Amino acid sequence: MNKGPLIGRGRTADIYAWGDDRVIKLFNADCPLSWAQHEMEIAQIVEKAGLPAPHVEPELVQADGRAGIVYERLCGISMLRLLQSKPWKVAALGRLMADLHAAIHRCTTTQLSTHKSRLQRSIEQASPLPGMLRQAALKALAGLPEGQTLCHGDFHPDNIIMTERGPRVIDWMTAAQGDPLADVARTVMILRLGDAPSGVRGRWLISFLRDTFYASYINRYLYAGSIMRRDVDAWQLPTMAARLNEEIPAEHGRLLRLIEEALTEQETAGA
Repeated sequence: MNKGPLIGRGRTADIYAWGDDRVIKLFNADCPLSWAQHEMEIAQIVEKAGLPAPHVEPELVQADGRAGIVYERLCGISMLRLLQSKPWKVAALGRLMADLHAAIHRCTTTQLSTHKSRLQRSIEQASPLPGMLRQAALKALAGLPEGQTLCHGDFHPDNIIMTERGPRVIDWMTAAQGDPLADVARTVMILRLGDAPSGVRGRWLISFLRDTFYASYINRYLYAGSIMRRDVDAWQLPTMAARLNEEIPAEHGRLLRLIEEALTEQETAGA
Protein backbone atom coordinates (compact mmCIF):
# COMPACT_ATOMS: atom_id res chain seq x y z
CA MET A 1 0.00 0.00 0.00
CA ASN A 2 1.25 3.50 -0.84
CA LYS A 3 1.21 6.17 1.82
CA GLY A 4 -1.29 9.00 1.49
CA PRO A 5 -1.01 12.73 2.32
CA LEU A 6 1.22 14.02 5.11
CA ILE A 7 -0.82 14.56 8.30
CA GLY A 8 1.78 15.57 10.84
CA ARG A 9 5.51 16.00 11.36
CA GLY A 10 7.62 15.54 14.48
CA ARG A 11 11.29 15.55 15.41
CA THR A 12 11.78 11.83 14.76
CA ALA A 13 8.92 10.79 12.46
CA ASP A 14 6.23 11.86 9.99
CA ILE A 15 2.58 10.76 10.02
CA TYR A 16 0.87 9.90 6.71
CA ALA A 17 -2.58 8.62 5.81
CA TRP A 18 -2.58 4.85 5.21
CA GLY A 19 -5.78 3.86 3.51
CA ASP A 20 -9.11 5.24 4.70
CA ASP A 21 -9.00 4.40 8.40
CA ARG A 22 -5.34 4.12 9.36
CA VAL A 23 -2.17 6.19 9.55
CA ILE A 24 1.47 5.24 9.29
CA LYS A 25 4.15 6.73 11.52
CA LEU A 26 7.32 6.73 9.41
CA PHE A 27 10.52 7.21 11.37
CA ASN A 28 13.25 9.40 9.91
CA ALA A 29 15.85 7.50 7.89
CA ASP A 30 18.58 8.31 10.44
CA CYS A 31 16.57 6.85 13.36
CA PRO A 32 17.69 3.40 14.55
CA LEU A 33 15.29 0.55 13.76
CA SER A 34 15.20 -0.19 17.49
CA TRP A 35 13.22 3.02 18.07
CA ALA A 36 10.36 1.81 15.90
CA GLN A 37 10.53 -1.68 17.42
CA HIS A 38 10.47 -0.21 20.93
CA GLU A 39 7.43 1.97 20.21
CA MET A 40 5.57 -0.97 18.69
CA GLU A 41 6.26 -3.07 21.78
CA ILE A 42 4.89 -0.30 23.99
CA ALA A 43 1.79 0.10 21.79
CA GLN A 44 1.10 -3.62 22.04
CA ILE A 45 1.49 -3.58 25.84
CA VAL A 46 -0.92 -0.64 26.08
CA GLU A 47 -3.48 -2.25 23.78
CA LYS A 48 -3.30 -5.57 25.64
CA ALA A 49 -3.98 -3.70 28.88
CA GLY A 50 -7.23 -2.41 27.38
CA LEU A 51 -6.33 1.25 27.73
CA PRO A 52 -7.96 3.95 25.55
CA ALA A 53 -5.30 4.16 22.86
CA PRO A 54 -5.31 3.71 19.07
CA HIS A 55 -5.17 0.15 17.73
CA VAL A 56 -1.75 -0.82 16.35
CA GLU A 57 -1.02 -3.30 13.56
CA PRO A 58 1.10 -6.29 14.68
CA GLU A 59 4.11 -5.78 12.39
CA LEU A 60 6.40 -2.98 11.26
CA VAL A 61 6.01 -1.70 7.69
CA GLN A 62 8.70 -0.43 5.33
CA ALA A 63 7.90 2.58 3.11
CA ASP A 64 10.37 4.76 1.21
CA GLY A 65 13.18 2.89 2.95
CA ARG A 66 11.88 3.94 6.37
CA ALA A 67 10.45 1.87 9.23
CA GLY A 68 6.81 2.56 9.97
CA ILE A 69 4.11 1.67 12.50
CA VAL A 70 0.50 1.48 11.32
CA TYR A 71 -2.08 2.82 13.75
CA GLU A 72 -5.84 3.23 13.75
CA ARG A 73 -6.73 6.71 12.47
CA LEU A 74 -8.43 8.74 15.19
CA CYS A 75 -11.12 11.22 14.17
CA GLY A 76 -11.32 14.11 16.60
CA ILE A 77 -9.40 17.02 18.10
CA SER A 78 -6.93 17.14 20.95
CA MET A 79 -8.07 18.06 24.44
CA LEU A 80 -5.84 21.13 24.17
CA ARG A 81 -7.71 22.38 21.10
CA LEU A 82 -11.03 21.65 22.81
CA LEU A 83 -9.91 23.71 25.79
CA GLN A 84 -9.05 26.58 23.47
CA SER A 85 -12.39 26.46 21.66
CA LYS A 86 -14.62 25.75 24.68
CA PRO A 87 -12.89 27.26 27.72
CA TRP A 88 -16.02 26.92 29.86
CA LYS A 89 -15.30 23.17 29.97
CA VAL A 90 -11.90 23.69 31.59
CA ALA A 91 -12.73 22.23 35.03
CA ALA A 92 -14.55 19.19 33.62
CA LEU A 93 -11.70 18.45 31.21
CA GLY A 94 -9.14 18.72 34.01
CA ARG A 95 -11.07 16.09 35.97
CA LEU A 96 -11.37 13.90 32.87
CA MET A 97 -7.62 14.03 32.34
CA ALA A 98 -7.06 12.98 35.96
CA ASP A 99 -9.42 10.02 35.51
CA LEU A 100 -7.58 8.94 32.35
CA HIS A 101 -4.23 9.19 34.11
CA ALA A 102 -5.51 7.15 37.05
CA ALA A 103 -6.79 4.48 34.62
CA ILE A 104 -3.32 4.19 33.09
CA HIS A 105 -1.81 3.87 36.56
CA ARG A 106 -4.03 0.92 37.42
CA CYS A 107 -1.93 -1.11 34.96
CA THR A 108 1.39 -2.71 35.83
CA THR A 109 4.26 -3.99 33.69
CA THR A 110 7.74 -5.42 34.05
CA GLN A 111 8.56 -5.17 30.34
CA LEU A 112 9.74 -1.57 30.13
CA SER A 113 12.74 0.40 31.29
CA THR A 114 12.33 2.12 34.63
CA HIS A 115 11.28 5.73 35.00
CA LYS A 116 14.00 6.33 37.60
CA SER A 117 16.79 5.10 35.30
CA ARG A 118 15.59 7.43 32.54
CA LEU A 119 15.46 10.39 34.89
CA GLN A 120 18.94 9.62 36.18
CA ARG A 121 20.38 9.42 32.68
CA SER A 122 18.72 12.69 31.64
CA ILE A 123 19.90 14.52 34.76
CA GLU A 124 23.47 13.32 34.21
CA GLN A 125 23.39 14.46 30.57
CA ALA A 126 21.60 17.82 31.05
CA SER A 127 24.27 20.32 30.03
CA PRO A 128 22.39 23.48 31.22
CA LEU A 129 22.24 22.08 34.77
CA PRO A 130 24.91 23.47 37.17
CA GLY A 131 26.90 20.83 39.04
CA MET A 132 25.47 21.65 42.46
CA LEU A 133 21.89 21.37 41.22
CA ARG A 134 22.73 18.17 39.34
CA GLN A 135 24.02 16.52 42.50
CA ALA A 136 21.00 17.72 44.49
CA ALA A 137 18.61 16.32 41.86
CA LEU A 138 20.42 12.96 41.76
CA LYS A 139 20.39 12.76 45.56
CA ALA A 140 16.65 13.50 45.66
CA LEU A 141 16.01 10.91 42.96
CA ALA A 142 17.96 8.20 44.79
CA GLY A 143 15.61 8.44 47.76
CA LEU A 144 12.43 8.01 45.72
CA PRO A 145 10.61 4.69 45.21
CA GLU A 146 10.79 2.32 42.26
CA GLY A 147 7.61 0.71 40.96
CA GLN A 148 5.98 -1.42 38.29
CA THR A 149 3.15 0.94 37.37
CA LEU A 150 2.70 1.75 33.69
CA CYS A 151 3.68 5.43 33.25
CA HIS A 152 2.89 7.32 30.05
CA GLY A 153 5.92 9.56 30.33
CA ASP A 154 4.49 12.64 28.58
CA PHE A 155 0.84 12.91 29.61
CA HIS A 156 -0.72 16.28 28.76
CA PRO A 157 -3.81 17.67 26.95
CA ASP A 158 -2.23 17.65 23.50
CA ASN A 159 -1.70 13.88 23.76
CA ILE A 160 -5.39 13.17 24.35
CA ILE A 161 -7.64 12.97 21.29
CA MET A 162 -11.36 13.53 21.86
CA THR A 163 -13.24 11.13 19.56
CA GLU A 164 -16.89 10.12 19.22
CA ARG A 165 -16.00 6.90 21.06
CA GLY A 166 -14.40 8.77 23.92
CA PRO A 167 -10.90 10.13 24.64
CA ARG A 168 -7.88 8.27 23.28
CA VAL A 169 -4.32 8.68 24.59
CA ILE A 170 -1.52 8.90 22.02
CA ASP A 171 2.30 9.26 21.90
CA TRP A 172 3.42 6.43 24.18
CA MET A 173 7.04 6.53 22.99
CA THR A 174 8.35 7.52 26.44
CA ALA A 175 6.28 5.01 28.44
CA ALA A 176 8.12 3.35 31.32
CA GLN A 177 7.50 1.42 34.51
CA GLY A 178 7.82 3.13 37.84
CA ASP A 179 6.09 5.08 40.57
CA PRO A 180 2.84 6.64 39.28
CA LEU A 181 3.56 9.87 41.14
CA ALA A 182 6.66 10.36 38.98
CA ASP A 183 4.32 10.38 35.98
CA VAL A 184 2.00 12.85 37.72
CA ALA A 185 4.96 15.08 38.56
CA ARG A 186 5.87 15.19 34.86
CA THR A 187 2.33 16.32 33.98
CA VAL A 188 2.36 18.92 36.77
CA MET A 189 5.66 20.29 35.46
CA ILE A 190 4.33 20.60 31.90
CA LEU A 191 1.24 22.44 33.12
CA ARG A 192 3.34 24.78 35.26
CA LEU A 193 5.60 25.61 32.31
CA GLY A 194 2.62 26.66 30.21
CA ASP A 195 2.75 30.39 31.00
CA ALA A 196 1.50 32.78 28.32
CA PRO A 197 4.25 35.18 27.18
CA SER A 198 4.12 38.70 28.61
CA GLY A 199 2.43 41.18 26.32
CA VAL A 200 -0.02 38.64 24.87
CA ARG A 201 -3.62 39.89 24.77
CA GLY A 202 -5.80 38.05 27.27
CA ARG A 203 -2.76 36.80 29.20
CA TRP A 204 -4.68 36.93 32.48
CA LEU A 205 -7.42 34.73 31.00
CA ILE A 206 -4.91 32.20 29.66
CA SER A 207 -3.26 32.06 33.08
CA PHE A 208 -6.63 31.68 34.82
CA LEU A 209 -7.68 28.82 32.54
CA ARG A 210 -4.32 27.08 32.95
CA ASP A 211 -4.51 27.39 36.74
CA THR A 212 -8.13 26.17 36.79
CA PHE A 213 -7.30 23.19 34.59
CA TYR A 214 -4.25 22.34 36.71
CA ALA A 215 -6.20 22.58 39.98
CA SER A 216 -9.04 20.42 38.63
CA TYR A 217 -6.58 17.78 37.40
CA ILE A 218 -4.37 17.53 40.49
CA ASN A 219 -7.17 17.77 43.06
CA ARG A 220 -9.15 15.03 41.32
CA TYR A 221 -6.13 12.73 41.05
CA LEU A 222 -5.03 13.25 44.65
CA TYR A 223 -8.53 12.90 46.12
CA ALA A 224 -9.40 9.77 44.14
CA GLY A 225 -6.20 8.03 45.23
CA SER A 226 -6.05 9.41 48.80
CA ILE A 227 -2.60 10.79 47.95
CA MET A 228 -0.77 13.58 49.74
CA ARG A 229 0.46 16.47 47.64
CA ARG A 230 3.91 16.30 49.23
CA ASP A 231 4.41 12.83 47.72
CA VAL A 232 4.01 14.30 44.22
CA ASP A 233 6.17 17.31 45.08
CA ALA A 234 9.01 14.98 46.07
CA TRP A 235 9.42 14.10 42.38
CA GLN A 236 9.48 17.70 41.12
CA LEU A 237 13.19 18.43 41.60
CA PRO A 238 14.52 15.43 39.59
CA THR A 239 11.72 15.73 37.03
CA MET A 240 12.52 19.38 36.25
CA ALA A 241 16.25 18.70 36.23
CA ALA A 242 15.75 15.90 33.69
CA ARG A 243 13.63 18.20 31.52
CA LEU A 244 16.70 20.36 30.92
CA ASN A 245 18.11 17.53 28.79
CA GLU A 246 15.26 17.89 26.27
CA GLU A 247 16.91 20.82 24.49
CA ILE A 248 14.15 23.42 24.81
CA PRO A 249 16.18 26.62 25.40
CA ALA A 250 13.08 28.80 25.94
CA GLU A 251 12.34 26.81 29.12
CA HIS A 252 15.82 26.85 30.64
CA GLY A 253 15.56 30.04 32.68
CA ARG A 254 12.18 29.20 34.16
CA LEU A 255 13.19 25.60 34.88
CA LEU A 256 16.35 26.64 36.70
CA ARG A 257 14.34 29.05 38.87
CA LEU A 258 11.79 26.34 39.67
CA ILE A 259 14.55 23.84 40.48
CA GLU A 260 16.18 26.30 42.88
CA GLU A 261 12.78 26.95 44.52
CA ALA A 262 12.15 23.21 44.88
CA LEU A 263 15.59 22.71 46.42
CA THR A 264 15.00 25.54 48.90
CA GLU A 265 11.64 24.06 49.87
CA GLN A 266 13.22 20.64 50.42
CA GLU A 267 15.99 22.12 52.56
CA THR A 268 13.47 24.12 54.61
CA ALA A 269 11.29 21.06 55.13
CA GLY A 270 14.29 19.02 56.25
CA ALA A 271 15.56 21.68 58.64
